Amino acid sequence: MKPTGGILFRTDDQAGLAQAGTAFHELLAAHGLAAEVEADAAPGGLRFYLKPDTATQWAPDADTLGLCAQLGLDGVARPQDLEKEILVAMLLGPVAFAFPSYAELIAALHMRRFIVEAARETELDFHTSEAERPADYWRYVEDCGFVILPGRPLIEALRLATQPERSGRRYAFSCYRATEYVILLGIAQELAASNPELLARLQRQWEQRPIMSGRFHDVFLREYGSMEDPLPMKYYVPGDRLWFRNPDPVSSDVAGFEGSWVFYLGGGLFTNFWRHGRPFTLATKCLEIYHWRHGVYRDAAGELQMDEARVEAQVQATLRDPAETARIVERMLRYRDPKGVYAEGGCIDTTREYPRWVCPGTADLVVPDLPR
Repeated sequence: MKPTGGILFRTDDQAGLAQAGTAFHELLAAHGLAAEVEADAAPGGLRFYLKPDTATQWAPDADTLGLCAQLGLDGVARPQDLEKEILVAMLLGPVAFAFPSYAELIAALHMRRFIVEAARETELDFHTSEAERPADYWRYVEDCGFVILPGRPLIEALRLATQPERSGRRYAFSCYRATEYVILLGIAQELAASNPELLARLQRQWEQRPIMSGRFHDVFLREYGSMEDPLPMKYYVPGDRLWFRNPDPVSSDVAGFEGSWVFYLGGGLFTNFWRHGRPFTLATKCLEIYHWRHGVYRDAAGELQMDEARVEAQVQATLRDPAETARIVERMLRYRDPKGVYAEGGCIDTTREYPRWVCPGTADLVVPDLPR
C-alpha cells in the first residue's frame, strides 16, 4: 500500500502544477534526495513521498527524533541541514502537507527554519501573573496587552522581547505567550522577503491590538493530527509547536503547570525557554513533567505553588538510575487523556501546529480588519 502522507501540491492550474513539480524535483536533487522520493497523481494535485523502504530505514515507525543522526545532519551549524531535516520529516509524514504552489512550500520551509532558529535563542523569566517587555519598544494597554510603539519594527521588537543575548535581560512570559512571539517572529521574517504588504498589516495590528490566545491559533496556525487519529508519538517536524500535558491531577492545578508548550528543534531536541542552552530530549521532558508532582507545595496564603529547584533535583536523581528513568519515561510516553480526565494517559499530545500559507495570491493567513 502506498503512503498517504508526504508533500502535496494541489491546484487547478495545470501549468502551475507542472512548474511546482519541476521545481520540487530540483530542490530534492539539491538536497541529495531525488533517488529516495516517489511521486504520484493525487486528486487535483501531485504528491511526493519518501519511498517506503527508505522511510522505514530512516525513521522506523515514523520516529523522526533520530533523523539527524541517521543522515549525518547538523542543523545548528548548517542551516541547509535543518531545511533538509524539515523536508525529509514532511516527506515521510503520516498526513499530507498541502501547498497551492512551490512558493508556499519554500515559505513553509523558511518559516519552520526561522522558528527553530528563534526558539534556540529564546530565554525567558517564567511567570503566569506578571509580564514585561522592553520599554523602548513596547507599552502595556489595559484590556489589550502589550502593543508595539509606533515606528518600532515588529521583527526587532519580538527579538528584543525574547532573546536576552540581544536585549541584555530576560523578560517575564508564560510559555504559551512565548510560543506566540516565536511563531510571529518566524512568520514576519518570511513576510519581509515574500509578502511585505502582509508584514505591514501585522505591524499595524501589533501597534493597536495584538492577536493572542485562541484567536492567534485560528489566524496563524494549522493543526494536524487529532484525538481520533493521533500522530505517531515520536513524529515531529522541526518548527512544530506542540503541547506536553501534565497527567497528574494535583500538580496540574498549579497555575502554569497544566502542561508545557514547546517547539521541536530537530535533532531530537525540544525547547527549554528557561535555560535555552539546555534543550530537552523527549526523555528529559517526560521526567521534568512527571516530577512536577513532587514539587507542589502550599504557600502562606494556602495557594498551590511549584518548587522548581526540587523538581530539578528529582530529575537529576532519576537520571542516575537507568531503571527508574526507563519506568517513568514508559509511563509518560502515552497519549494524553481527554480534557478533564486523569486516568492512564501520559503527556503526549495527538496534534502539532505550524504556520498557514503566506504568499501573495495564495495566503490563507488573513489578518482581521482593524476598527476605524
